[in-house]
Amino acid sequence: MFFIFLITALLCYWCGVVYISNRLQQAAGNCPATLRKSISLLSIIVGIMPFILFALRYTRIPDHAYSNIFNGFCVLMILVFYMSLAMLLLDGMKRFLFPNLKYRVLYAALFATTLLAKGYNNHMHPQINRIGIATEKVVAGDTLTIVAASDFHLGYATGKGRLKELVDIINAENPDIILIAGDLIDNSLKPLYEENMHEELNLLRAPLGIFMAPGNHEYISGIEESRRFLERTGIHLIADSSIKTGKGVEIICRDDASDRGRLPLEILAARAGSGNFTILVDHQPRQIALKDSLGIDLQVSGHTHNGQVWPGNIIVDQLFEQSNGYRKWNHSHVYVSSGLSLWGPPIRIGTKGDIGVFNIYSTNKDSIRK
Repeated sequence: MFFIFLITALLCYWCGVVYISNRLQQAAGNCPATLRKSISLLSIIVGIMPFILFALRYTRIPDHAYSNIFNGFCVLMILVFYMSLAMLLLDGMKRFLFPNLKYRVLYAALFATTLLAKGYNNHMHPQINRIGIATEKVVAGDTLTIVAASDFHLGYATGKGRLKELVDIINAENPDIILIAGDLIDNSLKPLYEENMHEELNLLRAPLGIFMAPGNHEYISGIEESRRFLERTGIHLIADSSIKTGKGVEIICRDDASDRGRLPLEILAARAGSGNFTILVDHQPRQIALKDSLGIDLQVSGHTHNGQVWPGNIIVDQLFEQSNGYRKWNHSHVYVSSGLSLWGPPIRIGTKGDIGVFNIYSTNKDSIRK
């Protein structure tokens, strides 16, 4: 499926490059031939960028430089996509509504660049979703605050400075428990060691613990290497196991689907204590109906990024039972985070990053002060 998506995206990209190039040539019709030749040359360079990236992958170019070039190309693809859509709309308006409409290329470029700027702002300002959950199960104290986050994608694109901002956002909620639903790491541990990112991760504060389930990117980075890095932090990486917090809450962290030998959900759920408020942390939001039937109280996932860039959110809606946000199923409360960072460029269009803040309180008055 990924291969089909990649080919489709590249075909759309090339069609967009040809379309925009054609419109630029028309707009430069009365300009010197040098300008038209420059447009043609630039269009060719932009068109072969995927092949340039592929070739650079097998050179000795530094990882951080390649990452910057790759993200720049992703931004270019998004720019071409939205500029092409705007050009199609403007061409249609010229043909059917406004025959004298001029400067269509300029308007399309302004529209696309404005969207990119808005997309960067969306990425830099994640939203906080506050959700109250009442339960008859024993939860000591008036309320228990749990922060759920996912998809930090720490690496060359999300460095130590940005990580500090995210840590401050989470700590500001004064959580009792922090849950990380996978993909804390991006594609390589090298930049995490280079920038000593464990120092910032050790600033996370949660008196009842910080628990993380692996994501597919922990496997891309090397699951054992990821585990060794996390041992330098206060984050407990748990796979196919559970832990009791001592406050009436039991947390199950499921291994990622990258591990073909991970335990079935039925076994994990059966191991949990029936009297506890049970939370399942599972990176990929699949089999939600099954999890609901197993009596899980709260499920936390990530992975989807909510499609990151429109119309990606429409696509992931078709791929997952629940692709984003909070929903109360028959029994379970399910939260799928859009993530705090991204794969590729720092742009969100039609989506926003987020964290979930859960206030768990007991409806059993006799248990509140236990």
